[in-house]
This record gives sequence, C-alpha cells and structure tokens, in this order.
Amino acid sequence: MRKVLIENQGHPRPHVLAAECPSRIVLGHITSRWGVLVLVVLLDGTHRFSQLRREIGGVSEKMLAQTLDALAGDGLVLRVAQQVVPPHVEYSLTPLGRQAAERLEVLVDWIEDNFPLIRQAQEAAALEAA
Repeated sequence: MRKVLIENQGHPRPHVLAAECPSRIVLGHITSRWGVLVLVVLLDGTHRFSQLRREIGGVSEKMLAQTLDALAGDGLVLRVAQQVVPPHVEYSLTPLGRQAAERLEVLVDWIEDNFPLIRQAQEAAALEAA
C-alpha cells in the first residue's frame, strides 16, 4: 500500500469498483453513449461542434455540449476557441483522450463485427420472454 501511495503522490490508487471512488464519474463520462461516440469520432482529428453533431447521429445539441464539457473537464478532450469572425470552437483529443479512444474503438469495432450474433441473441430472448 505504501508503494501505491508514493506512486500516486500520497493519494490511494483509484478503485472503480469502490462505491465512493471518484473514478466512477470519469468512467461514466467515457462510457456513456455519447462519450464513446465523441471520443471515437475525434480519433479522426480535430472537429468543430457542428461537424461532431453531423457525424454522431441522434445526439442533441445539449447532450453533445454536456458530453464535450465533461470530457474536457476530465482532460480527455481539448477545447480551443478560435479568435475569428464568426467565432468557432474546435475539439480534439488530448494524449490521454487518444489512449481512451483507441481502447473504445476496439470495443466499437467488436460490437459492429458481432452485431448479427448479438441481434440473434436479442431476438431469441424476446421470443423466450413472450
């Protein structure tokens, strides 16, 4: 335990399974429906808000803004306000955000690759429940 405290500058290592662990908040931001999609889209590079909204089907302006604010607050997304007329804001991944997004991309690819099997399981469960 002492080694963990030293390595983490006197703070115990976060443990996401602990009920009161603040890392759960970050987990929620990253793994929310919109958080996953924002991070994966930003792997392609810097995007303006309107570009993100167009690429992520179904996200409302409010949810996208909240998601971007949360991810920026966690140090995963960089928000840069351009001093141009008209003004606009660009979003990109930080190095930490890129690490998270690359891991999420593997999960997203797995879901897409295995969706026919997932769909079969869903349909079987629905028939069983009926």
